[in-house]
Amino acid sequence: MENKETKFKEFMRALKFTLISISAGIIQIGLFTVMNELLTINYWVAYLTSLLASILWNFTINRKVTFKSANNVKIAMLLVLAFYAVFTPVSTILGELAENSGVNEYIVLAVTMISNFVLEYLFTRFVVYRNSCDTATPTKTEGDVVADSENSNDSEQ
Repeated sequence: MENKETKFKEFMRALKFTLISISAGIIQIGLFTVMNELLTINYWVAYLTSLLASILWNFTINRKVTFKSANNVKIAMLLVLAFYAVFTPVSTILGELAENSGVNEYIVLAVTMISNFVLEYLFTRFVVYRNSCDTATPTKTEGDVVADSENSNDSEQ
């Protein structure tokens, strides 16, 4: 049985993932809107470009902040790319079909983004980082380095 501390840690991990995903969503919606409204680029090009930008942002921040993983970055990225090798063509084709059938492109984008959010969290938590959450060692800030050097000088005296 999971203890309260573990449940709280997983709740906080999901909350962090959600907040970071919202920021990635803002990037995706913003870029999609610019490409769709100002540049009038067709749906799938705007979708793929904005999706790629949000994936890179989401992966980079979540790896460090949410999952705190020491896993090999290349392996983790390859696993995420494997997820998107399936998700991207399916969502692009279905999105294009829906948009061509008269569904508003922003409704299509919203449904796709919500699906992406849920599936990506499950995949990254239980496949990519299943055994490596919280394995990264905290990095020292500049202030910590100065404090450590002052402490080592004090102990030498």
